[in-house]
Amino acid sequence: MRSQGGFTLIEIMVVLVIIAGLAYIVSTNVIGRLEKARVETTKIQIKQLETGLKQFKLDNAFYPETQQGLEALVAPPTTGRISQRYAREGYLEGGQVPKDQWGNEYIYIGPDQTQDGSYEIISPGEDGVYPSDDDISSRNIQ
Repeated sequence: MRSQGGFTLIEIMVVLVIIAGLAYIVSTNVIGRLEKARVETTKIQIKQLETGLKQFKLDNAFYPETQQGLEALVAPPTTGRISQRYAREGYLEGGQVPKDQWGNEYIYIGPDQTQDGSYEIISPGEDGVYPSDDDISSRNIQ
C-alpha cells in the first residue's frame, strides 16, 4: 500500500499560529516606530517654521500676528501690521506652509496673544484636536 503524502490539519494549524505570532511581533514594532518617526518629523518641521519666523523678525522687527498666521512666511501679510522689508522669496522653502505628519494645519499663536510676547506653533497631533494630550508645541521641544 502506498502512504498518503501531505500535512495533517494540526501541522498546518501550528504553522499558521507561528506565522501569526511573528506577524504580530513585527507589526507592533513597526507601528510603534512609525508613530515615533511622525512625532520626530513634526518636531523638525516646527523647528524649520521657527527658523522662518526668526528670519521674518530679523527683516521686519516683529513676528507675524496671530491673524496673519504662518502664511506670513510665504506671502507678505495684507492685514494687521504690514511688513516693510519682506523677503521677495518668502521665508519657507517650497513656497507653502507644510502640514504636520497627520495632515493637520499647524496652529500659530502670535505675540499679540501670548503672555510673554513670543509665539507658539502647535501641531494638534494624531487626533487633530487642539487642545489635547497629543499636541506638540514649539515650547515643549528642545
